[in-house]
Amino acid sequence: GKDIVQFAKAVEIAHPTIDGKVCSGKHAEGAGDASNPVSYSEKPTAGKTAQCSGLQNEGAKKFSDFVVGVGLKDNKNWPTGRYYANTGTKVVRSTDNSNAKAVATDLTKLTPEEKTIVV
Repeated sequence: GKDIVQFAKAVEIAHPTIDGKVCSGKHAEGAGDASNPVSYSEKPTAGKTAQCSGLQNEGAKKFSDFVVGVGLKDNKNWPTGRYYANTGTKVVRSTDNSNAKAVATDLTKLTPEEKTIVV
């Protein structure tokens, strides 16, 4: 988790446009997440998730928000995220490596020029 923290800091400082394209979507929202998450949190609650690109709305948050919000510097929620379930109002672990896969998915969606910058 600590390597991804350093990577995210570098992207945030040097390339804010790219920062806004990673962990800013909704493609990885938990199947049972009924909390309509709009922000990131180390401990998911109603309206908050620990799943990269598990947001209700596209573009609401960015990579740096995800890294800080879910506690990656403390090795929390990496490589697997968590979300607030609609059954029994409890926190549920996402599928294995869900955060790592969501970050990778978002990185593959960058333009060829942006990929050259971050690789």
